[in-house]
This record gives sequence, C-alpha cells and structure tokens, in this order.
Amino acid sequence: MADIRMGSFQSMPPVVKNLLIVNGLVFFAQNVFANSASFNIDNILALHDVHSPLFRPHQLITHMFMHGGFWHLFFNMFALWMFGSVLENVWGSKRFLIFFMSCGLGAALLHLGVLYNQSSEILSTLTQYSPEDQMEALNSIKFGTTVGASGAVFGCLAAYGYLFPNNVLLIYGVIPLKAKWFVIIYAAIELFSGVRNSAGDNVAHWAHLGGALVGFILVYIWNRTDRRRFY
Repeated sequence: MADIRMGSFQSMPPVVKNLLIVNGLVFFAQNVFANSASFNIDNILALHDVHSPLFRPHQLITHMFMHGGFWHLFFNMFALWMFGSVLENVWGSKRFLIFFMSCGLGAALLHLGVLYNQSSEILSTLTQYSPEDQMEALNSIKFGTTVGASGAVFGCLAAYGYLFPNNVLLIYGVIPLKAKWFVIIYAAIELFSGVRNSAGDNVAHWAHLGGALVGFILVYIWNRTDRRRFY
C-alpha cells in the first residue's frame, strides 16, 4: 500500500464544501418547483430508465445532486463530509472530484443496466405494435426515477475502508466496528437486497454497489501502481 502523507488537515476541504452547497441548492430548487405546473425538475434532472421518453444522458450526472427528502439529503451529505473530507485531504481536490464523479457515474450505469435487464422482457411485447402505439405505451408506463448521491458516497466509503481498514467507526454512535468490516457487511447487505428485489423497495441497491465497486477499483489501481495521480 502506498505511503499516505497528508499536509494540513482541513475539516471542510473545498470540493466537499462545494458539493454540500450544490446539493443544498438543488434540494431547495426541488422544493420551490415541487408543485409547479410549468416546470418539472424531476423530469429534467432525475435519472430515468433508458426506455423512458424522459431519459437524457445528462441525467447520469445531474441525478447525483437531487434527493428524495430532507433525511435522504442529510445522511448522504453527512457521510460525504465524514469520509470525503479525509479522502480529499489525502488525495487533493482535483483527484477527489474526479473520484467522486466517477463513482456516481458508475453507480448510475450499473443501476440502468439492471433496470434495462428487468424491463426488457416486459417491453419486448410491444414490438408487435406499430411505432406510434409503442410510443403511446411507453408514455403511459411510469418508469420511476432515481435521485441521490448515495452511489458516489458509497464509493467514498469503499475507498476509506481500503485506505484505513483498521480505523474504528461508531455505528449508531455506540457500536465500534473497524472500517473494513463495516464496508464488507454493508456491501453484503446491499447485494442481498439487490438480488432479493423485494416489492415496494425503492432503494437503488445496485447503484450503491456500482459506486462502491468503482471506488474500490480506482483506489486499488492507484495504490497498486503507487502513482501520485490516476487522472
């Protein structure tokens, strides 16, 4: 493992600080336009299934800055500050920003891949209809949306667990657990939940796993080659 050397530690490094601000501003905008009849921010910025007429490529990025409610925002931003601040202090701002965005993008791609596989069988029945009827049917289907920085945050958690495996985290503020075991247990729970795919479960488990996987791969390659930069 590469020798980790940190300069002066910043409790609120610039990228983490600006990510917190941007997420807060977008959440404010979500609430401002929540009941607007002329502008639906979810249709534009949230991540849609690729089969949905509302899907746009930019949503792979913009969905990371939206959240489904205050507590969704709070816990994601708390985890970003808790783990992201350490990583940014270790790596520097540019490297951390690329890492964070890469994890979020990887999370979105894996999530969309799973959704595509799940919905393709159902939508294949539409091929017997005319293109106009297919489009009408697609418009009538409620594909749902995905929002949140959880995938990118899981990438930060995976990187933290890899770099600082023996650091002790207090789960719920009282249960001590080493970071490496916390990451492994959390990933196992997400994998089980994703495979189980329970009805009514609106958590994007595969997005979480996608972010963690990309985060682990990036930090593993970086440490293995002992490069000062992986961008």
